Amino acid sequence: MLTWILQQSDGYIDIGEPEIRNCEIKLFCGCGAGFSGDRPLAALKLLQKVKDLNYLVLECLAERTLADRYQAVMSGGDGYDPRISEWMQLLLPLAVDRGVCIITNMGATNALAAQEKVLEIASKLGVRITVGVAYQFDIAKAGLGSNLRNANDGISIYLGAAPIVECLEKYNPNVIITSRVADAALFLAPMVYELGWNWDEFLLLAQGSLAGHLLECGCHPHWRIFMHPGAKPAATSVPENLLALASKDAGWKGWGEISYVKSWMEEVYPVTKDIRLRMDGLFEGRKHAIEFTKEFIALYTNGPSGGGGISTGHKKEILLEKGLVGREHIYWKISAKQNQPTKSNDQINILPTETNSNHLTEFLPPEIHLSPAPSNQKVHLYEIAHSRAGDKSNDINFSVIPHFPPDIKRLKTVIKPDWVKRVISPLLNQSSFPEIDDIEMRDKWVAEHVNVEVYEVRGISSLNVVVRNVLDGGVNCSRRIDRHGKTISDLILCQEVVLPM
Repeated sequence: MLTWILQQSDGYIDIGEPEIRNCEIKLFCGCGAGFSGDRPLAALKLLQKVKDLNYLVLECLAERTLADRYQAVMSGGDGYDPRISEWMQLLLPLAVDRGVCIITNMGATNALAAQEKVLEIASKLGVRITVGVAYQFDIAKAGLGSNLRNANDGISIYLGAAPIVECLEKYNPNVIITSRVADAALFLAPMVYELGWNWDEFLLLAQGSLAGHLLECGCHPHWRIFMHPGAKPAATSVPENLLALASKDAGWKGWGEISYVKSWMEEVYPVTKDIRLRMDGLFEGRKHAIEFTKEFIALYTNGPSGGGGISTGHKKEILLEKGLVGREHIYWKISAKQNQPTKSNDQINILPTETNSNHLTEFLPPEIHLSPAPSNQKVHLYEIAHSRAGDKSNDINFSVIPHFPPDIKRLKTVIKPDWVKRVISPLLNQSSFPEIDDIEMRDKWVAEHVNVEVYEVRGISSLNVVVRNVLDGGVNCSRRIDRHGKTISDLILCQEVVLPM
């Protein structure tokens, strides 16, 4: 969870400073979710701890999860995030009581259906609320390129902050549910609305977008926000085209994998690590994908499998094709509805609130103090810093943010590329009990393929570490339980380090 304080005086915004004298407006924006599948209890803690919180944003929609929603619709499911019920049951009572507006992109491909679900939950809770929606509802066919015109189940446009701002201005809702919007826009919208920015105040909008990027990434500075030194600004301040994601039916995917065939291969060739045999393919019909998995099972049972395990499966395959659409061809709507709370014995229990506090230092666990880390002695990294990880394709990045900001100078002497490689190398073991030869092969592969880059983010006294080629091919094809690599931040924090004087 993360809270960002935006304070403005005389048209100047200072991002992240705890206090500014003679400030006229103070806005508290909190990040309660940074990805689909995030933990609702962190958002609840944010509500409980920050008395003056104004907005709580739940950013739960990515391109992969958008494809999942299209796939769910094709199978007769919901076009919105099914976990919206869980989140709202937990957060709504306290959010409404505190006057905190929840903004979320859980609407995905059907924001209106998500609106009805939230109103239903609020009624069962006995809470009267207004739920606004800001969503794309149509695209002129004339604006679509040839690669987008054959989309089977719709096109999602990356909208900006404007629809959310207008929804706030017109309805002042307790909850706003959006379709696909630029992630940073979820945070930029309340800044524009509360601080009275105009759409031609580009410096303020840029600063707000930067704060939004840091917030939407779920408490870690993401490597995507780093601009290459050779990059040039756009020719125009307002882009003529917006990014579109078109859902396309790619048929049925069938796959099978044998996880261990080492023993029979050793009879012919020397084998240095475990072997995995995987086959997959795309088929026109479901029955063809199922038949493929049966053929694969027959291959496994009739061949020299060596006693290994096997997994097979099939699913409808959805691909998202990207394109650009002129903004004049895009139409969006806003609306709002109120509920009528019911009074019955089956109302959902409301969680008690904790003691109110407006001091951000109270987010820290009791054992953590804002003082320099000890020198020349072993200490777990989690005692002096916090971290969170994010992924992009086959790469991962994680932040290292010291509790005591000046400690960043000493942390830089420890968190170096070689140190990072040494820590994450065990994740690349081919077996749970590697032998010396296995470790040597692993280390050689790491040296040749894994690259580590360490950036210092001076403005927030943190390190941003990028590790390339470490996620087993990326989230869409990884065979790991933690396909996103989210737990790598825990691995880093559990390391013992010795900081110099």
